[in-house]
Amino acid sequence: MRPILVTLLALGICQCSPVANKPTPLVMWHGMGDYGTSYFSMGHIKRLVKKNVPDIYVKSVVVGANFMEDIVHGFIGNVNNQVEQICQEIAADPELQDGYHAVGFSQGAQFLRAVAERCPTPAMKNLISIGGQHQGVFGLPNCDPGNLICEEIRRILDLEAYAEWVQDEIVQAQYWHDPLHEEVHRNKSRFIALINNDQTLMEEQRENLKKLENFVMVKFLNDTMVVPNESSWFGFYRPGQDVEVLPLRETDLYIEDRLGLKEMDEAGKLVFLGVLGNHLDFTDDWFVQEIVEKYIKDSV
Repeated sequence: MRPILVTLLALGICQCSPVANKPTPLVMWHGMGDYGTSYFSMGHIKRLVKKNVPDIYVKSVVVGANFMEDIVHGFIGNVNNQVEQICQEIAADPELQDGYHAVGFSQGAQFLRAVAERCPTPAMKNLISIGGQHQGVFGLPNCDPGNLICEEIRRILDLEAYAEWVQDEIVQAQYWHDPLHEEVHRNKSRFIALINNDQTLMEEQRENLKKLENFVMVKFLNDTMVVPNESSWFGFYRPGQDVEVLPLRETDLYIEDRLGLKEMDEAGKLVFLGVLGNHLDFTDDWFVQEIVEKYIKDSV
Protein backbone atom coordinates (compact mmCIF):
# COMPACT_ATOMS: atom_id res chain seq x y z
CA MET A 1 0.00 0.00 0.00
CA ARG A 2 1.27 3.47 -0.88
CA PRO A 3 2.06 5.91 1.96
CA ILE A 4 -1.00 7.85 3.13
CA LEU A 5 0.58 11.20 2.20
CA VAL A 6 1.10 10.11 -1.41
CA THR A 7 -2.46 8.83 -1.59
CA LEU A 8 -3.85 12.09 -0.27
CA LEU A 9 -1.76 14.09 -2.69
CA ALA A 10 -2.99 11.96 -5.57
CA LEU A 11 -6.57 12.60 -4.51
CA GLY A 12 -5.87 16.31 -4.26
CA ILE A 13 -7.21 16.55 -0.71
CA CYS A 14 -3.96 17.17 1.22
CA GLN A 15 -3.91 20.75 2.53
CA CYS A 16 -0.15 20.77 3.02
CA SER A 17 1.56 24.14 3.50
CA PRO A 18 4.16 24.99 0.86
CA VAL A 19 7.75 25.42 1.90
CA ALA A 20 8.40 29.10 2.52
CA ASN A 21 10.64 30.85 0.01
CA LYS A 22 14.17 31.43 1.22
CA PRO A 23 15.38 35.04 1.60
CA THR A 24 17.28 36.64 -1.24
CA PRO A 25 20.93 35.68 -0.65
CA LEU A 26 23.75 38.13 -0.05
CA VAL A 27 27.26 38.49 -1.49
CA MET A 28 29.83 40.58 0.41
CA TRP A 29 33.28 41.84 -0.66
CA HIS A 30 35.64 43.16 2.00
CA GLY A 31 38.03 46.10 1.90
CA MET A 32 41.81 46.59 1.82
CA GLY A 33 43.72 44.68 4.50
CA ASP A 34 40.72 42.54 5.44
CA TYR A 35 39.73 39.02 4.43
CA GLY A 36 36.45 37.31 3.72
CA THR A 37 36.58 34.75 6.52
CA SER A 38 37.58 37.14 9.30
CA TYR A 39 35.63 36.35 12.47
CA PHE A 40 35.76 39.91 13.76
CA SER A 41 34.94 41.93 10.61
CA MET A 42 33.17 40.14 7.77
CA GLY A 43 32.19 37.32 10.09
CA HIS A 44 30.58 39.84 12.42
CA ILE A 45 28.62 41.40 9.55
CA LYS A 46 27.52 37.96 8.40
CA ARG A 47 26.26 37.05 11.88
CA LEU A 48 24.50 40.40 12.15
CA VAL A 49 22.70 39.85 8.84
CA LYS A 50 21.71 36.27 9.67
CA LYS A 51 20.42 37.31 13.10
CA ASN A 52 18.01 39.71 11.43
CA VAL A 53 17.28 37.65 8.31
CA PRO A 54 17.02 34.01 9.41
CA ASP A 55 17.93 31.36 6.82
CA ILE A 56 19.64 33.85 4.50
CA TYR A 57 22.57 32.49 2.51
CA VAL A 58 25.64 34.74 2.72
CA LYS A 59 28.71 34.42 0.51
CA SER A 60 31.72 36.40 1.69
CA VAL A 61 34.21 36.82 -1.14
CA VAL A 62 37.64 35.21 -0.75
CA VAL A 63 40.23 35.89 -3.45
CA GLY A 64 42.78 33.09 -3.41
CA ALA A 65 43.05 29.74 -1.66
CA ASN A 66 43.14 30.93 1.95
CA PHE A 67 42.88 33.96 4.20
CA MET A 68 46.53 34.98 3.78
CA GLU A 69 46.21 35.01 0.00
CA ASP A 70 42.97 36.95 0.35
CA ILE A 71 44.72 39.65 2.40
CA VAL A 72 47.63 39.88 -0.05
CA HIS A 73 45.27 40.06 -3.04
CA GLY A 74 43.72 43.12 -1.44
CA PHE A 75 47.02 44.87 -2.20
CA ILE A 76 48.67 42.91 -5.00
CA GLY A 77 47.02 41.40 -8.06
CA ASN A 78 44.99 42.20 -11.14
CA VAL A 79 41.53 43.47 -10.17
CA ASN A 80 39.98 42.53 -13.51
CA ASN A 81 41.10 38.94 -12.95
CA GLN A 82 39.76 39.01 -9.41
CA VAL A 83 36.38 40.26 -10.62
CA GLU A 84 36.30 37.51 -13.24
CA GLN A 85 37.06 34.89 -10.55
CA ILE A 86 34.18 36.09 -8.40
CA CYS A 87 31.85 36.28 -11.41
CA GLN A 88 32.56 32.63 -12.13
CA GLU A 89 31.99 31.65 -8.50
CA ILE A 90 28.68 33.50 -8.39
CA ALA A 91 27.54 31.94 -11.67
CA ALA A 92 28.40 28.45 -10.36
CA ASP A 93 26.81 28.86 -6.92
CA PRO A 94 23.39 27.14 -6.88
CA GLU A 95 22.26 29.32 -3.98
CA LEU A 96 22.58 32.49 -6.07
CA GLN A 97 20.83 31.46 -9.27
CA ASP A 98 17.61 33.38 -8.57
CA GLY A 99 19.46 36.61 -7.86
CA TYR A 100 21.20 38.18 -4.90
CA HIS A 101 21.92 41.41 -3.05
CA ALA A 102 25.50 42.66 -2.74
CA VAL A 103 27.35 44.70 -0.11
CA GLY A 104 30.84 46.01 -0.79
CA PHE A 105 33.03 47.58 1.87
CA SER A 106 35.55 50.23 0.79
CA GLN A 107 37.37 48.98 -2.34
CA GLY A 108 35.11 45.93 -2.37
CA ALA A 109 32.28 48.28 -3.36
CA GLN A 110 33.72 49.24 -6.75
CA PHE A 111 34.79 45.65 -7.31
CA LEU A 112 31.19 44.49 -6.85
CA ARG A 113 30.02 47.28 -9.15
CA ALA A 114 32.29 45.77 -11.79
CA VAL A 115 30.53 42.45 -11.18
CA ALA A 116 27.16 44.14 -11.72
CA GLU A 117 28.36 45.73 -14.97
CA ARG A 118 30.15 42.73 -16.43
CA CYS A 119 28.29 39.70 -15.10
CA PRO A 120 24.51 40.19 -15.23
CA THR A 121 23.64 36.53 -14.72
CA PRO A 122 22.56 35.71 -12.08
CA ALA A 123 21.07 39.12 -11.41
CA MET A 124 22.38 41.45 -8.74
CA LYS A 125 19.30 43.12 -7.23
CA ASN A 126 20.47 45.74 -4.72
CA LEU A 127 24.07 46.97 -4.62
CA ILE A 128 25.09 48.59 -1.34
CA SER A 129 28.38 50.48 -1.37
CA ILE A 130 29.81 51.17 2.09
CA GLY A 131 32.55 53.80 1.76
CA GLY A 132 33.38 52.88 -1.83
CA GLN A 133 35.62 54.89 -4.16
CA HIS A 134 33.60 55.01 -7.36
CA GLN A 135 35.52 57.83 -9.02
CA GLY A 136 38.78 56.50 -7.65
CA VAL A 137 41.15 58.14 -5.17
CA PHE A 138 43.94 60.66 -5.37
CA GLY A 139 45.92 59.76 -2.30
CA LEU A 140 46.42 56.80 0.03
CA PRO A 141 46.36 58.27 3.55
CA ASN A 142 46.00 56.57 6.92
CA CYS A 143 48.65 53.98 6.16
CA ASP A 144 49.88 52.56 9.42
CA PRO A 145 53.65 53.27 9.55
CA GLY A 146 54.09 49.71 10.72
CA ASN A 147 52.33 48.31 7.65
CA LEU A 148 55.22 47.88 5.23
CA ILE A 149 53.01 46.75 2.35
CA CYS A 150 50.79 49.81 2.64
CA GLU A 151 53.75 52.19 2.91
CA GLU A 152 55.46 50.67 -0.12
CA ILE A 153 52.28 50.91 -2.20
CA ARG A 154 51.88 54.57 -1.28
CA ARG A 155 55.48 55.21 -2.39
CA ILE A 156 54.89 53.44 -5.72
CA LEU A 157 51.65 55.34 -6.37
CA ASP A 158 53.40 58.64 -5.72
CA LEU A 159 56.03 57.78 -8.32
CA GLU A 160 54.39 55.84 -11.15
CA ALA A 161 50.73 54.98 -10.64
CA TYR A 162 50.08 54.62 -14.39
CA ALA A 163 53.08 52.48 -15.30
CA GLU A 164 51.87 49.29 -16.97
CA TRP A 165 53.30 46.92 -14.39
CA VAL A 166 51.82 49.00 -11.54
CA GLN A 167 48.39 49.02 -13.19
CA ASP A 168 48.61 45.26 -13.64
CA GLU A 169 49.79 44.36 -10.14
CA ILE A 170 49.04 47.04 -7.52
CA VAL A 171 45.36 46.95 -6.56
CA GLN A 172 45.12 50.54 -5.32
CA ALA A 173 46.75 51.84 -8.53
CA GLN A 174 43.88 50.33 -10.46
CA TYR A 175 41.44 52.80 -8.91
CA TRP A 176 43.93 55.67 -8.72
CA HIS A 177 42.56 58.80 -10.41
CA ASP A 178 44.89 61.72 -11.04
CA PRO A 179 42.74 64.82 -11.79
CA LEU A 180 45.85 66.78 -12.82
CA HIS A 181 46.41 64.42 -15.74
CA GLU A 182 42.94 63.36 -16.86
CA GLU A 183 43.99 62.29 -20.35
CA VAL A 184 46.71 60.03 -18.93
CA HIS A 185 44.15 58.58 -16.54
CA ARG A 186 41.61 57.87 -19.28
CA ASN A 187 44.18 56.23 -21.51
CA LYS A 188 46.21 54.24 -18.98
CA SER A 189 43.89 53.28 -16.13
CA ARG A 190 43.29 49.53 -16.35
CA PHE A 191 40.24 49.33 -14.07
CA ILE A 192 38.41 52.36 -12.68
CA ALA A 193 38.41 54.23 -16.00
CA LEU A 194 37.06 51.08 -17.68
CA ILE A 195 34.15 50.47 -15.32
CA ASN A 196 33.31 54.20 -15.45
CA ASN A 197 33.23 54.13 -19.27
CA ASP A 198 35.86 56.88 -19.35
CA GLN A 199 37.75 55.36 -22.28
CA THR A 200 35.12 53.86 -24.57
CA LEU A 201 31.40 53.76 -23.95
CA MET A 202 30.61 50.11 -23.33
CA GLU A 203 26.85 50.06 -23.67
CA GLU A 204 26.54 46.58 -22.21
CA GLN A 205 28.12 47.72 -18.94
CA ARG A 206 25.77 50.71 -18.85
CA GLU A 207 22.68 48.61 -19.49
CA ASN A 208 23.68 45.99 -16.93
CA LEU A 209 24.17 48.56 -14.17
CA LYS A 210 20.76 50.06 -14.91
CA LYS A 211 19.18 46.67 -14.11
CA LEU A 212 19.85 47.19 -10.41
CA GLU A 213 16.75 47.74 -8.32
CA ASN A 214 18.66 50.06 -5.99
CA PHE A 215 22.21 51.39 -5.92
CA VAL A 216 22.84 52.50 -2.34
CA MET A 217 25.96 54.59 -1.69
CA VAL A 218 27.18 55.32 1.83
CA LYS A 219 29.60 58.21 2.35
CA PHE A 220 31.38 58.74 5.66
CA LEU A 221 31.23 62.47 6.27
CA ASN A 222 34.53 62.58 8.18
CA ASP A 223 36.33 60.07 5.95
CA THR A 224 40.09 60.60 5.80
CA MET A 225 40.79 57.37 3.92
CA VAL A 226 38.82 58.10 0.72
CA VAL A 227 40.38 61.13 -0.98
CA PRO A 228 38.21 62.94 -1.87
CA ASN A 229 35.47 61.42 0.26
CA GLU A 230 32.86 62.56 -2.29
CA SER A 231 34.11 59.67 -4.45
CA SER A 232 31.83 57.47 -2.34
CA TRP A 233 28.93 59.29 -4.06
CA PHE A 234 30.68 59.49 -7.47
CA GLY A 235 31.87 63.06 -6.87
CA PHE A 236 35.42 64.03 -7.77
CA TYR A 237 37.81 66.90 -8.39
CA ARG A 238 37.09 69.23 -11.26
CA PRO A 239 39.59 68.18 -13.98
CA GLY A 240 42.92 69.97 -13.93
CA GLN A 241 43.17 70.66 -10.19
CA ASP A 242 42.79 68.92 -6.83
CA VAL A 243 40.95 71.48 -4.69
CA GLU A 244 37.40 71.97 -5.98
CA VAL A 245 35.23 68.86 -5.87
CA LEU A 246 32.23 68.42 -8.15
CA PRO A 247 29.19 66.52 -6.86
CA LEU A 248 27.98 63.67 -9.03
CA ARG A 249 25.28 65.63 -10.82
CA GLU A 250 27.83 68.20 -12.04
CA THR A 251 30.33 65.67 -13.40
CA ASP A 252 30.66 64.73 -17.07
CA LEU A 253 30.05 61.12 -16.02
CA TYR A 254 26.52 62.09 -14.98
CA ILE A 255 25.78 64.81 -17.57
CA GLU A 256 26.82 62.54 -20.45
CA ASP A 257 25.17 59.61 -18.62
CA ARG A 258 28.00 57.28 -19.52
CA LEU A 259 26.97 54.78 -16.83
CA GLY A 260 23.24 55.36 -16.84
CA LEU A 261 23.44 57.02 -13.42
CA LYS A 262 21.36 60.00 -14.55
CA GLU A 263 18.65 57.69 -15.80
CA MET A 264 18.82 55.63 -12.59
CA ASP A 265 18.69 58.82 -10.52
CA GLU A 266 15.57 60.01 -12.30
CA ALA A 267 13.99 56.59 -11.73
CA GLY A 268 14.70 56.81 -8.00
CA LYS A 269 17.24 53.98 -8.02
CA LEU A 270 20.16 55.95 -6.54
CA VAL A 271 20.26 56.25 -2.76
CA PHE A 272 22.77 58.56 -1.05
CA LEU A 273 23.38 57.95 2.65
CA GLY A 274 25.71 60.08 4.80
CA VAL A 275 27.14 58.80 8.07
CA LEU A 276 29.02 60.85 10.65
CA GLY A 277 32.39 59.29 11.34
CA ASN A 278 35.58 58.19 9.67
CA HIS A 279 36.02 55.40 7.14
CA LEU A 280 33.76 52.37 7.81
CA ASP A 281 32.82 53.83 11.21
CA PHE A 282 29.24 52.70 11.69
CA THR A 283 27.22 50.99 14.42
CA ASP A 284 25.44 47.67 14.29
CA ASP A 285 22.12 49.43 14.89
CA TRP A 286 22.67 51.76 11.94
CA PHE A 287 23.62 48.88 9.65
CA VAL A 288 20.56 46.87 10.62
CA GLN A 289 18.10 49.75 10.41
CA GLU A 290 19.40 51.50 7.28
CA ILE A 291 20.86 48.62 5.27
CA VAL A 292 19.53 45.23 6.36
CA GLU A 293 15.92 46.23 7.00
CA LYS A 294 15.62 48.38 3.88
CA TYR A 295 17.76 46.70 1.24
CA ILE A 296 18.63 43.14 2.31
CA LYS A 297 15.54 41.83 4.05
CA ASP A 298 12.87 40.98 1.52
CA SER A 299 9.68 43.02 1.85
CA VAL A 300 6.61 41.05 2.92
